[in-house]
Amino acid sequence: MKTITLLGVLFLIVACDETNPIPADIDFRQAMRNFVIDLSVWSKSQNSDFLIIPQNGQELITDTGNGDGVPQADYLIAIDAAGRENMFYGYYADDQETPEADRQHLIDLCVLCESQGVEILATDYCSTPNKMDQSYILNEQYSFISFAADERELNHIPEYPPLVHNENDANILTISDARNFLYLINSENFSEKADLISAVSASNYDLIIMDLFHNESAYSSAEVTQLKTKANGGSRLVICYMSIGEAEDYRYYWNPDWSDNKPAWLEPENPDWPGNYKVRYWTDEWQEVIFGNDSAYLQLILNAGFDGVYLDIIDGFEYFAEL
Repeated sequence: MKTITLLGVLFLIVACDETNPIPADIDFRQAMRNFVIDLSVWSKSQNSDFLIIPQNGQELITDTGNGDGVPQADYLIAIDAAGRENMFYGYYADDQETPEADRQHLIDLCVLCESQGVEILATDYCSTPNKMDQSYILNEQYSFISFAADERELNHIPEYPPLVHNENDANILTISDARNFLYLINSENFSEKADLISAVSASNYDLIIMDLFHNESAYSSAEVTQLKTKANGGSRLVICYMSIGEAEDYRYYWNPDWSDNKPAWLEPENPDWPGNYKVRYWTDEWQEVIFGNDSAYLQLILNAGFDGVYLDIIDGFEYFAEL
């Protein structure tokens, strides 16, 4: 378990709002499973090939949260792959090896995912070349598809290794076809959308995880289509990042009034990530922001022609369990 910082403790204290108590009968883990299952069913009703990929929160796949627990079949059926950060590097600090006990806990859960037909997309945060090499080697031993990110900000294409790990010219039609991926959700280093499109198009990654927006401008279906071809001519998958466990005050759905007059489902600001607010993800009001209607975030992603969605803050259930 990660150490809670002083800011984190204050965050939990502030979150205990006696005027807006959290119902005592909520199973926070099952509520998150239900959220993911429902949005999966809804999106696949529009596109049966649309990929659902939750990041972290692998503890949801069993009843106990451990690798030897009973698999939760309904949840596993609803997802096509699972993202996992910090398995080998970056759990407590970037470019540092993840301690053995934490590493083994994550490996056990991710191996169980693979045994249930759920592919693992593993991101390690390491910048020393030999550690990046080791990250690829270790992940490959477990058949995990991996990316060694040399910056936590995920704002550029790494220069190392000089060739994409497991580079190939195959057409990537399913998640199982992919042998590598690029995690690039922060476009701050690209002046225009065209600059990012050009840089990604010049690469041979099998799968791209990116944001729907560059600044406040959403990528169009034509722009997303441009990104679906590797430099060597092979096709690839393009997946869109979306946080479902926190609201972000820089998103199109944010109402400025919420800062001073927050809705009942909005929790205090995350002290570690300014502009991000934990949400009561089981509420209809928040879920309607995410899916189920024409203005929902997930509908915009589907309209733009992405091949799937990469769901972040799945482990938001831990925040409420600790209150």
